[in-house]
Formats: sequence, structure tokens, C-alpha cells
Amino acid sequence: MADPNPARTFNDPEDPIIAATVPDHYSPLLDVDPPAGENSRRPLKGFLVILSGLLLVGLLMALIGKSGPSVSQKTDLTLNAPAESTNISAQFLEPVSRGPSAGVSEKSFRLHSGVRAPFPWSNTMLSWQRTGYHFQPEKNWMNDPNGPMFYGGWYHFFYQYNPDAAVWGNIVWGHAVSKDLIEWLHLPLAMVADHWYDTNGVWTGSATLLSDGQVIMLYTGATNESVQVQNLAYPADLSDPLLVDWVKYPGNPVLVPPPGIDDRDFRDPTTAWYGPDGKWRIAIGSKVNKTGISLVYDTEDFKKYELIEGVLHAVPGTGMWECVDLFPVSLKEDNGLDTSFNGPGVKHVLKASLDDDKNDYYAIGTYSLESGNWTPDNPNLDVGIGLRYDYGKFYASKTFYDQNKQRRILWGWIGETDGESADIKKGWASVQSIPRTVVFDKKTGTNILQWPVEEIKSLRKSCKKFDKLEVGPGSVVTLELEKATQMDITAEFEIDKEALKRIGESDMEYSCSTSGGSAQRGELGPFGLLLLADEGRCEQTPVYFYVAKGTDGQLKTFFCTDESRSSLANDVDKRIFGSTVPVIKGEKLSMRILVN
Repeated sequence: MADPNPARTFNDPEDPIIAATVPDHYSPLLDVDPPAGENSRRPLKGFLVILSGLLLVGLLMALIGKSGPSVSQKTDLTLNAPAESTNISAQFLEPVSRGPSAGVSEKSFRLHSGVRAPFPWSNTMLSWQRTGYHFQPEKNWMNDPNGPMFYGGWYHFFYQYNPDAAVWGNIVWGHAVSKDLIEWLHLPLAMVADHWYDTNGVWTGSATLLSDGQVIMLYTGATNESVQVQNLAYPADLSDPLLVDWVKYPGNPVLVPPPGIDDRDFRDPTTAWYGPDGKWRIAIGSKVNKTGISLVYDTEDFKKYELIEGVLHAVPGTGMWECVDLFPVSLKEDNGLDTSFNGPGVKHVLKASLDDDKNDYYAIGTYSLESGNWTPDNPNLDVGIGLRYDYGKFYASKTFYDQNKQRRILWGWIGETDGESADIKKGWASVQSIPRTVVFDKKTGTNILQWPVEEIKSLRKSCKKFDKLEVGPGSVVTLELEKATQMDITAEFEIDKEALKRIGESDMEYSCSTSGGSAQRGELGPFGLLLLADEGRCEQTPVYFYVAKGTDGQLKTFFCTDESRSSLANDVDKRIFGSTVPVIKGEKLSMRILVN
């Protein structure tokens, strides 16, 4: 969706070359996973693609991974050529549905055109697909992030997990801890499905830290009759900084679906916030017909609850709201805020994961403690119809307040885009996004800013700069680099002023997903980087800008990723996605990409 708001620049004082102009509803961090195929993580070269007249001001590549083998393929494809077809038959198979019959969103990945016969993956190909610094369990299936928090000097991360297979099912809670959000220690399962109220699944939940040191964990359980109920758990030993053992409250469930709410439309309790009346409040996602809603309950002890009249918020036509999140952001400071913080100089972000389209939408507005309602600042950018956290694979996200560094951190589940048979063969499925800090965008006043946590910089082992490179229209410039399987790239572009003057108006509305991708050339675009490309560019993933002038004479800048040639495999989804990048006058275009 087009965004009418101007963009802004996020400056990193430790890296002067990093001045990243980013979309105000698109993550400034682009997590790029290796493509499927024998060429995955080829480490030899980086390709810079310029398809319009402009000046590349600077480019910084920090190598952060270990060296790996290089594999090449012969091909004579060019950027504008169609993707090379394979010899695999185009047999279409209907994949097994996993999730909806149990009352949650679809967990099986399905290609838009159907699932073809499995690609003949080799163990070598699959071994390259495991990421370097995304969080993922040692094996098997993972989905939603659960109950993240900082406790006892450790970052705790819980997650939806199948301990038995690399497909969704038999969901329990995995648990890991870290000192730096990068290196993780995997612990025993935190909670398993061992009571009637969660026998069909220990589903998504959130943690709340109380001022007296208690840790409260609320989660959704699927009962023996597949009714969604809310349950309470707490650490068995608060003196254990690893919180290895958990106890379920004997009086569970503490909440059941209220009248008018379907038994399978009542899930994912939020972190609680504290009100001036001495009561805690939580929100739970649901729907009424096709209207997505969030119910609010108050409690004094997390065991007995009262449903607050009305709803936190509702948006017609958005369907079931999953994994609702509500948190405050400061209008003046760059630090994060505790979930209970409210008052002058504060706005509240409301986010919902829409079951209907599997995307995470957010909006900024005002939360009233008196009425218990949240109101968007701009109804045209309401939850589910306006801004998104991310335009790639990103769902079921959850934030937490990190009191250790006074920041709010965002996690999100990145699902697979290859077939289930490949997941089973490689023995694992899904990763979590790189954790991101979240702050209010003070330049636009309408958006949030996301940025990878500062700890990512500790992975950099060497750096190479390319400064003031001038390139012409249609150029493909090869940048010689050391061998590396992982990189942290920042590229900054300045468009030639004369080229801007020459751009003509168009009666065609440009879109990343429907306007031909990186093969469609215009007067100013696409220009950007070719990632994970082999020697002949048979496989490549362009990440690029595209500048277009509309019929109103106004320039619009788009930031896109084109996966249409990211793999030769035919059972991998290859989307083209992205959105507008509103640009403030005088700013340069910059991108930061983590290749992992």
C-alpha cells in the first residue's frame, strides 16, 4: 500500500557511512536467507546493479561469517531474461493442511500456483540453508515467539515448538537463553501438553514481570475438546536465573471464551500493563464475523479476571486477530518504555497478526486508561488496512521491554517457503527474525522505526568500503570481496539531479509485486544490489529502489526484493515484494542488508 507520509533518516553514530533512509512501515533491516540450490551461500563476489543514471555515494560491506566453499554454475542468463526453467515435471500436489482444523492459522506453506513435485534436494544443498545468526532450534519445527523477557542477567526466548518433527503439530514451548541475543543456550522444554486444558497444544503467550520480582506467564491452551482457553504458569524457582522449571496454576484455565465468541477464536494473551486503579490488564485477540477485535480483561492477581465492557479496538473486514500486541512509544526520547508506561508525550502502538493474509499490521494511536479503548491517529491507516511491520515473510511477532538497556525489542516468525518434504529431509523448519529495536519516528510522527539490535555489530570481523563510485545507466558492476558466507551491507545512493528532471509522468501505478520486478526498467530504476548471485547470475536476489512519477507529478520511491530467480528449485516460493519509501527532501537513499 502506498504511504502518504514522508520518510526519515536513521543515523548510526558509530558508523558515519550508515545513514539509512528506510520505509516508515517497512523494516530498515532486510534479512536475506540463502537461496535454495547447490549455489547457496556462494561466497566469492558481490554484484552491484545500477539500471539508471545515478551516483553511488558509498557502500560498506562488513564480513561477519566464516569462509565457505564456492560452487558455480554455467549459465548465460542476463538480468532481463526469464528465470531458467528446470527439468523437473510440473506435477501439482496438494500439501497437507496443518493448523486450521485445530483452530489456528495455516502453518503449511503453499505456493500460490500449487505445490509442484519435490525438487531433488541433496544433503549438500540443504546443509547450506541453515542460517548463521538467526535464532532457530537445533532441530524440528518452530513458529511463534513466546514470552520474551530479560531476567536474571539473561535474555529468555520461548517459542512454539514440535519436539518430534519438522512439521507443525504436538506444539509445546521451547526455551533458550542468551547474554547477547546472538549466541543461544538451548534449555529443556519449558511447558508441554500434559493437562486437559492444553492437551491439544501449548500455544502462544506472553510474560509479565511484576515489581516484586514475580514472573507471570499467560498462554493459550487447546483443551481436550479443542476449546481455546487462557492459562497461568510461573517459575518454580525465581532464584534460578535460567528459569528452567515451570509450574502450571492448579486452577487453570483462568479464562474461557466469553458469550458471543467462538471456542476457536480466543487466543494469544498479551503482556499485562498496570493501571492507576491498581489493576492489571491484558488483551486477547478474537473476531466477530469478519470484524477483527481485541478483548480486554482486568485482574488483580492473574487468577480472577473481569471482561471490560466493549473492546480495545475493532476493524471491520480484517478477520481473526492473532498475537495482538499493545505497547507505548515515547514521542521525544529514543529509549523504549515499559509496557505499563502512559501519560503525556506517549503514543501506543497496536499490532495484530491477521489470520486471513498472514501479515503483521500496526497503527499508532492513543490508549485511554479511562475508557479502555485505543483510537488510531489516522483511521485510514488503521490496524489491518494500513502499515505493516514487514513486507516479506514475517508473522506472529511479539515485542518486549528490555529493562537492561531501556529498549523495546521486536521478534517475528519467518516461515519456510520451500516444500514440506525439504523441511523433513533437512530436519528443521523456520527461523526467527533478527531482533529489532522499535522507536517512534519523530520525523514523520506517523510511524515506528525498526533497526537490528546493536549486538549484531559484534559479529563483524572485517570491513571493505567502496566510496564515491560513479556508474552509468544499465551498468552491472562487480565488487571484489573476500570469501564470506555472511555479510552486513550498507549502500547509499544519490540520484543524478539531471536524471530526476528528465523523468516523465506516468499513468501507470508502480508496484513492487505486480510491475515486473527487477527486470522491468524505467527512467529511474531499478537500482540496487544483486545478492547471493552465482558466477553467471543464474541464481540471484535483487534488492533495489525504483523511482516513479505519478500523474500528480509527485515522485514515489519504492524499495523491493525480487526472489523470482533466487533459486532453480521449482518447489520454492519466489515472490517479488516491497512497498513505498517516502523520502524527505535532501535525504539520500540507503539500504542495510544482513546476508545470513
